[in-house]
Amino acid sequence: MTDQNRRDFFRYAVATGASLAAGSASAQLGTNGLMPRVQPAAYKRIATEEAWGTVEIFREWKRVLDSNPPDEPGFVALWRNLDPLGSTGFAPRLADLGRTRLDAMDAAGIDMQILALTAPGVQVFDADTGTALAADSNDQLAEACRNHPTRYAGMAAVAPQDPQRAAREVERAIGSLGLKAVIINSHTKGEYLSDQKFWGILEAAEAHNAPIYIHPRAPSPGMVQPFVDHDMHRGDLGFGVEVAFHTQAMIYAGVFDQFPDLKLVIGHGGEGIPYNLYRIDRTHPVRRPDDRSQELPSYYMRRNIFVTNSGVAWAPMVMFAQEVLGVDRVLYAMDYPYQYDIEEVHAMDALPISFEDKKKFFQTNAERVFNL
Repeated sequence: MTDQNRRDFFRYAVATGASLAAGSASAQLGTNGLMPRVQPAAYKRIATEEAWGTVEIFREWKRVLDSNPPDEPGFVALWRNLDPLGSTGFAPRLADLGRTRLDAMDAAGIDMQILALTAPGVQVFDADTGTALAADSNDQLAEACRNHPTRYAGMAAVAPQDPQRAAREVERAIGSLGLKAVIINSHTKGEYLSDQKFWGILEAAEAHNAPIYIHPRAPSPGMVQPFVDHDMHRGDLGFGVEVAFHTQAMIYAGVFDQFPDLKLVIGHGGEGIPYNLYRIDRTHPVRRPDDRSQELPSYYMRRNIFVTNSGVAWAPMVMFAQEVLGVDRVLYAMDYPYQYDIEEVHAMDALPISFEDKKKFFQTNAERVFNL
């Protein structure tokens, strides 16, 4: 790059949140002279955990935050210093499903995003509000996917606060709207999908061959306070603990024995579970009375559960997960717009694995899991 191009790129990076080493040999400027572009590969790059949200939901978030609800301490702690409706925050980029997002995808060489309602989604609301907003968000997302069928696929939001209506929304969103998965933003008022009252949602997802994606949020009310006290309720620790707990609770509750064809997807390298899987299996024989799982946790991790590298563009993690779980169970993700770093795409392109395994990672695993 010339000095002028470096200055141009810096302005672009500041404006969009992009990050790219200015001297990267693999970066090229776009036609506007500003935007660095990742070149096409011999595989599609399908990003499988990309966030979005509706203005209507952000407006209701603000109302909830202003009321400082005692049953949502994690939500308040995470968002209290942020303005979800502010023009300088993430809200405009989250809500955009048009040219801004597509331009960012083009610059990063992303062929398709699988879009999910950002955490905590509709799970902080009462059942009626959450159900209505979930349906509206699914309608908006389905329209965007119809308008850009080669660029977007979507995950359906539901309000587990009312499990029966949530199950019906799975059927509508997958069967009628054509969405490809179900997004659950982890706990719902401190409750988890391991509770049998939610199993109608799982049954509907399994019946439609739709994976459930569990996305993190701040830990539930019963565990969040120490994380908040030490400012670790975010992605550095709290998010991973929350989803790892949720996933293991589902395993121990016998979810995957009851629903053997159910697919579960978790992000951020599997939220630490692959790294701890040996120890998790070793401690499993110390069974609790409510442990209904019939196999070791690793059995379900390799049969029912898939992981993405969202937010973790780190070769050792990707390759370790592939070794532990299998190359068919690890998928690419970026975590846009929270993490948008073009250089990370180059890092994943450079993974020292075979072309066949790289194509699975970027493309064909996502096509198979999400029925693209």
